[in-house]
Amino acid sequence: MRNWLLPEYIEDVLPAEAARMEHLRRQLLDLFAVHGYQFVIPPLLEYLESLITGVGHDLDLATFKVVDQLTGRLMGVRADTTPQAARIDAHMLNNQGVSRLCYAGSVLRTTPSGLAQTREPLQLGAELFGHAGVESDIEVQRLMVKALKVAGVTQLHLDFSHVGIFRHLVRQAGVTAELEQALYAALQSKDQAEVRKLTSALDVATSEALCALTELNGGAEVLTRAAEVLPATAAITAALADLQQVARQLQDLDVNVCFDLAELRGYHYHSGMVFAAYAQGYAGPLALGGRYDEVGSAFGRARPATGFSLDLRGLVTALPPAEITKAIFAPYDQDPALTAKVDTLREQGQIVIQELPGHESHRNELQCDRQLVKQGAQWEVQAMPS
Repeated sequence: MRNWLLPEYIEDVLPAEAARMEHLRRQLLDLFAVHGYQFVIPPLLEYLESLITGVGHDLDLATFKVVDQLTGRLMGVRADTTPQAARIDAHMLNNQGVSRLCYAGSVLRTTPSGLAQTREPLQLGAELFGHAGVESDIEVQRLMVKALKVAGVTQLHLDFSHVGIFRHLVRQAGVTAELEQALYAALQSKDQAEVRKLTSALDVATSEALCALTELNGGAEVLTRAAEVLPATAAITAALADLQQVARQLQDLDVNVCFDLAELRGYHYHSGMVFAAYAQGYAGPLALGGRYDEVGSAFGRARPATGFSLDLRGLVTALPPAEITKAIFAPYDQDPALTAKVDTLREQGQIVIQELPGHESHRNELQCDRQLVKQGAQWEVQAMPS
């Protein structure tokens, strides 16, 4: 057996790429911090109930399970940090007002996902708890756009939907759970013929509204058309008003905003508006987010909640290959003046690599483009000879 082989869709991140990812991680966490989002570090594994309760069957399937050797209870390795943030807000912080939390850490999934097609994404996210209005949705959406621009992503395309519209239609019609799931699947593939077939026994207004969802996608004009063809109930009117406010509030960010009312990503998890960010050069969404007001109830305190997350590994997939930052070479010498010079350069943020005895023939592996050369009693930085 080759002991150096890694499992499928699990891989190392080598120095150049790791340095770039770590630099970007720090930039994004600093961005979150100046917007008032407090950094938390949830554990990598928890009892299974707290990881998957209230978040749908999909996350259960994505979660690795292990048996706790101390208690015999089933534990899970986190596949998504959002439920952990909801647990911290609901049970640990116990704030009555608005809480803003952010996180950065690896998650583990049973099957590959995301842009990087990995089972170990590096997930960064920001979550806002305690405010039910569209204003908090817009806050996290604007923060998501800023984060992606910090990462160097341009020509952003934002796609919005609202799971409350579909949920209201099927609940008002009193459909069975099986039919609701079938309609959900048909809408995800925008199969209008299948939707019409599935709704043949429902009243005409509900059937036509559900069929219309497959065609309600495009720019802001879609919302006007939706108001004309969907039932004018309070829930649908409020959902469309929220989406219209988003269209207005994001105009200054230089992003392309579109709407797709058949998009029900995270339907069993989210409770309101959902959104995704795309860009040229990436095969899938760069960031995902939405409102999930009911998740906190699994921890004893339902709180309005909205947020987004992204996979840092996936984010760097379309960037040019990373390069190692060149260093300054220092010879092995016990001269106090050299030690002082090296310390000064390092305090300035320069990378200085001091040679160890017996490795003179491996200097080219050190990735240095400058060297310290003694000039009289002083050590000076000079370019390495080519």
